[in-house]
Amino acid sequence: MNFELTASMMCADYGHLEQEIKELEEGGIDSFHIDIMDGRYVHNFAMSLNDMRYIAGRARKPIDVHLMIEHPNNNIELFLGSLRKGDTVYIHPEAEYHPSTTLQKIINRGMIPGIAINPGTSVENVRMLLQIVKKVLVMSVNPGNAAQMFLPYVGEKYDQLLRLKDRMNFEIYWDGACGADKIREFAPRGVKGFVLGTTLLFGKGKPYGETLRRIRDMEFEKFV
Repeated sequence: MNFELTASMMCADYGHLEQEIKELEEGGIDSFHIDIMDGRYVHNFAMSLNDMRYIAGRARKPIDVHLMIEHPNNNIELFLGSLRKGDTVYIHPEAEYHPSTTLQKIINRGMIPGIAINPGTSVENVRMLLQIVKKVLVMSVNPGNAAQMFLPYVGEKYDQLLRLKDRMNFEIYWDGACGADKIREFAPRGVKGFVLGTTLLFGKGKPYGETLRRIRDMEFEKFV
């Protein structure tokens, strides 16, 4: 079974960030997920533009930038200027008056356009945008904090998107409260990738390569 694993870098050890990047890449991570929060679209602050630049300047694997900011169109060029072709940028449609304009800027720079869907946002509300994005990041928790509990009603949203993805040509990614049970259930059904944080990847006291191999092999009974 082929699915992607991306590391939520807001959960990494910032005292040894360069070493974290190196060990994750050697361990087989597929990409680095960077959460940018402005304290307005969500109430919290997380990673910054400079954090993104630091990681992008050292990582060989692709970068996924998740913009949890108000009116991303106002500052999107600051982020795009530090990324590479083939990197992904997710925006929240609710945060912008005309999200398609922002998505087109991402496309024009050779990057992968994506939208992030909050638990309270219906698939129907973003259906038109599904025609132009390549990735849909489904939030299984409310955005703004790590280590939250999974919201069960989000499962229906995955069902709806899985029925649409092949016809509309986008891939689905899981973000938030990503435990072994979620990968076991949703990877075989067609969810393309999973953002890994403290539940499965970080703070386990084990080499990242060992942890990632076990996740890919679904040897979840070996997790403690």
